[in-house]
Amino acid sequence: MAGRLPAAWGADVDDLLRDHPADALVEQPAYSMTRAVSVDAPPDLTWRWLCQTAVAPYSYDLVDNLGRRSPRELTPGADDLRVGQSMLIIFDLVSVDPGRQWTGITRPSLVSRLVGPVSVTYAVQPAAAGTSRLVARMVAREQGLGGLLWARGLAWGDLVMMRKQLLTLKELAERDARRAGRRAG
Repeated sequence: MAGRLPAAWGADVDDLLRDHPADALVEQPAYSMTRAVSVDAPPDLTWRWLCQTAVAPYSYDLVDNLGRRSPRELTPGADDLRVGQSMLIIFDLVSVDPGRQWTGITRPSLVSRLVGPVSVTYAVQPAAAGTSRLVARMVAREQGLGGLLWARGLAWGDLVMMRKQLLTLKELAERDARRAGRRAG
């Protein structure tokens, strides 16, 4: 693993150096957080599970889904993402490259007016022999003491929540790959 907590978790050097659309959406100075996980499932299946974040957060449901369990089966049509739609309750989609990435920016709110926007890109990258890599990049403004404290606090909180989210999506994609006999190896 490259990078240091809380800015990076599971990310290798390529993940950290790769440009993501979220990088260009927040004015400098910005604080970048990168989280990644390898998935023993083909990219198309990993993408479908990533798109489930249009339906539910797949993190700690008690905390971020009002106690409702995130679905454990794919929701038909969830992978039909459209610019402008809401993702993970707080982001509006600004770009979608089907099968590869979606990028969003926080909706206007009191918090975003005080500390600035937060952008995020979730990407699925093909890896060796029918496996994939799920990478998330979040960028927050780090301007002034308030922005600096906000970005660093967000990084620690996001580390806990997004780690759980990525591991849950990984687990579900790998389960479905096994069911379909699409496991690599």
